[in-house]
Amino acid sequence: MSFRLVTYNIRHGGRGREPALAEVINSCRADLVVLQEATNEKVIEQIASSCGMAQCGAQPKTSLGFMSRQRVTTHTWHRPRLSRHAFLELHPAGIDFPVFGVHLSAVHAAWTERRRLMELGALLRTIRQHDRGFHLLAGDFNTLAPGDIFDFRKLPARLRALVWLSGGRIRWRTIEMVMNAGYADAFRKLHPDDPGLTFPVWDPHVRLDYVFGSAGHAERLLTCEVVRQPPAGKASDHFPLLAEIGAV
Repeated sequence: MSFRLVTYNIRHGGRGREPALAEVINSCRADLVVLQEATNEKVIEQIASSCGMAQCGAQPKTSLGFMSRQRVTTHTWHRPRLSRHAFLELHPAGIDFPVFGVHLSAVHAAWTERRRLMELGALLRTIRQHDRGFHLLAGDFNTLAPGDIFDFRKLPARLRALVWLSGGRIRWRTIEMVMNAGYADAFRKLHPDDPGLTFPVWDPHVRLDYVFGSAGHAERLLTCEVVRQPPAGKASDHFPLLAEIGAV
């Protein structure tokens, strides 16, 4: 038995792009979709209905939302101190693991990378408070993995200025923190030589979207693919990431 998980940043709530977003999600045949920038509950309900989902959830001023093929057992938004966005804990019915939706602070700069470290540290502490066994982290981490190359010339001028003002060099440490905590990067594990670029769709040059599996269970990460088929190039500024996980 396997479980299909999609993480998808739908950009500014998705209003006006509901049919395209639904087409992309339908093409993934997902059991669970973790959404970022899902700030409009009515939009999420419309897309979920178009996709035949049994349940969905979103909250105003809260980036993370979801839609599920089967009703989830529980879903909880956690907002640790200092985190810009709440994290979303989901327990799909009939599945032996929870999924944590993640959306870390945006903008490439040394200051914001330090903020992402604080946010990610808060999430990991929340998870460690309870022994959850195998679990997944999925979402838009807004940062680069160790070894990934980033061309700062691709940034708009105002963001290049922020990089310069914050020291001119970014130490990309957030994903390193995840890896040091024992998680496996699903895409990199399965595609060691594919850059896996997910953003922006009109000129992909960074991988911001990830699925991680917790320590000691990397064999359960069966597939992980960037979904680039039309209309993904028009539905949002991110390509979604689709992972298949072995379920008990």
